[in-house]
Amino acid sequence: MTLTPSTMPELGSPIPGFRLPDPRGGEVASEQYQGQPLLVVFLCNHCPFVKHIADAFAAFAREYQSKGLAVVAINSNDYRSQPDDSPERMIEEAQRRGYSFPYLIDESQEVARAFQAACTPDFFLYDRDHRLAYRGQFDASRPSKETPVTGEDLRAAADAVLAGKPPSERQMPSMGCNIKWK
Repeated sequence: MTLTPSTMPELGSPIPGFRLPDPRGGEVASEQYQGQPLLVVFLCNHCPFVKHIADAFAAFAREYQSKGLAVVAINSNDYRSQPDDSPERMIEEAQRRGYSFPYLIDESQEVARAFQAACTPDFFLYDRDHRLAYRGQFDASRPSKETPVTGEDLRAAADAVLAGKPPSERQMPSMGCNIKWK
């Protein structure tokens, strides 16, 4: 397991457009969320850092979707070298965790590169105009720490964005497993 920080792209950057398949069928595109704050998170199934927050993140997503935040997760790992991240396993993971958001496949890894995603989990929160407002950690909890998983960093950012305000510019990088590039 390699500990990798997120790259922290420049705040205010426009969202990279995407159109990706959902393993359950259909496609999801960034344009579907125009005028709505959007959280894009890079996840996978096997990473201990994702597993550590997965249930709390699923609860966060359900709560904040009811407040008007759109949520999309993307798995960009090379699932041929990481079979636990295959589309079939993504469906199982989404069902087991109760994901209420699309969990999409970035097989070409072009979307991860466009977002400058580096790790799992990696969070990118966009305002109503789809400008980057937050990129950083869910919270300070890690699998090796006894700090509880609260989602406090992402919650504070999402609350600000939903109120039409900018989140604090003091943002800590997310940490996790590196994306498994081809």
